[in-house]
Amino acid sequence: MTFRQISRRRVLQGTSAVALAGLTSGRQAFAADTTVGFVYVGSRDDYGYNQAHAAGAAALKKMAGVKVVEEEKVPETDAVEKTMESMINLDGATLLFPTSYGYYAPHTLKLGAKYPKVRFEHAGGLWTEKDPKNVGSYFGYIDEAQYVAGIVAGYSTKTGKLGFVAAKPIPQLLRNVNSFILGARLANPKATLQVIFTGDWSMPVKEAEATNSLIDSGVDVLTCHVDGPKTVMENAARRGAMVSGYHVSAAPLVPKSYLTGAEWNWEAVYPKFVKMFQAGETIPNFYRGGLKEGVVKVSPYGPMVSEEAKKHADDIKAKLTAGSYVIYKGPLKDNKGNTVIAAGASQGQTDPELEKMGYLVEGVIGATS
Repeated sequence: MTFRQISRRRVLQGTSAVALAGLTSGRQAFAADTTVGFVYVGSRDDYGYNQAHAAGAAALKKMAGVKVVEEEKVPETDAVEKTMESMINLDGATLLFPTSYGYYAPHTLKLGAKYPKVRFEHAGGLWTEKDPKNVGSYFGYIDEAQYVAGIVAGYSTKTGKLGFVAAKPIPQLLRNVNSFILGARLANPKATLQVIFTGDWSMPVKEAEATNSLIDSGVDVLTCHVDGPKTVMENAARRGAMVSGYHVSAAPLVPKSYLTGAEWNWEAVYPKFVKMFQAGETIPNFYRGGLKEGVVKVSPYGPMVSEEAKKHADDIKAKLTAGSYVIYKGPLKDNKGNTVIAAGASQGQTDPELEKMGYLVEGVIGATS
């Protein structure tokens, strides 16, 4: 389906429920393929979060018996409900992937209850037993890849000052910030990481301002967790800083400044889910995976990365892939001096406490509020 056709959907979103019901029965009765819907909060060619999911959707288009419908730039409001309903009622979608964090509550939960025969899979949500059984949440331990990237940053920095441009202080994002500096401090125990929160997922002007501010303060390696890292990557490289990417590889944008990065591997995950759905198997309501499961990956190293950095990073990456390495272990303090993990204790990647993270670790300059 083209985006011209999708714009037609927006017009038809005003159609009455009765008319939609009639369209539903007609379309679904003749639908031979499994129709899968994807909803993106931003542009699907943003060199970031949305592009990573769109790459996964593109992998489904190569599968027999699968039809993919997509809509981009859908706000985290009831607009996503209207988009998903039209995918269900006009396109006959029976499996939906609302991919943005703010789509989950109340929007996906609300439609899950309304359409019990449709499967809703949300990226990043925290499904619980009280939620509809036809709703699921999935995400990846991309902080593992950030940890490895942090090691490379720790070896590469000349000033010992790293920078992080962040959107909102939600647990998944804080894990990335904390893992990046914990990795960096394996290589450079005195390294610091200054974080600036922009307040939202896509704020190009604020992202550029934050990048410049960090570099002005002496930061020489930057990474980020925003929907579209392109602004941060290009501005940092333009000013002579090194960059570590996020979501997808930014090497095509800044080949000389790119160290490595943390990437999603949705091209492997989405076909797996769709095959399960087509076979009548139940996709887990709560699914997580990291390097070991192939949900995330580390970008190839850039030309500025030393052999020493590569060796150390590869060693830790191998241990994380084998499941034999724990990132969060005590004694660990936050940047206010409070002990968050006691000596002798540890929290593995599947520990639910990490899903609730609300702190920044020692070595991070910044605050969550």
